[in-house]
Amino acid sequence: MSEKKVDFYDFEGLLDKAYDELPENVKHHTSRFEVPPAQVTIAGNRTIIENFVDIAEAMNRDPNHLLKFILREVATAGTLEGRRVVLQGRFTPYLIANKMKKYLRDYVICPVCGSPDTKIIKRGRFHFLKCEACGAETPIQHL
Repeated sequence: MSEKKVDFYDFEGLLDKAYDELPENVKHHTSRFEVPPAQVTIAGNRTIIENFVDIAEAMNRDPNHLLKFILREVATAGTLEGRRVVLQGRFTPYLIANKMKKYLRDYVICPVCGSPDTKIIKRGRFHFLKCEACGAETPIQHL
């Protein structure tokens, strides 16, 4: 009877092997994902988000896409002026922060692995949130 040689890995060996299989952008991801808080000022009957483009850049999203979402959520008109957004109407900083969190949850954070390293892709008539970390594609609602 011949004996077969079986390789058994210890936990550390398996962990090293799994780590070697990870994509490069995931291996070196050490910083925590942070979005700057919205700097909201109310001037008369207008609400101004001073750092709107900075927020969109931190999320790695087109400012116009984020603006379209915010305008639909608060049911108002608004314009992008330079690096800020002017909304028609008075909206509390708390409301704006909640809408930003909803955008993050629906259009930025991967629902499978929780990574913020995603992009929005269009395939035919449908839009998907594609995760750069785990490769998952999740259908999202088109704005």
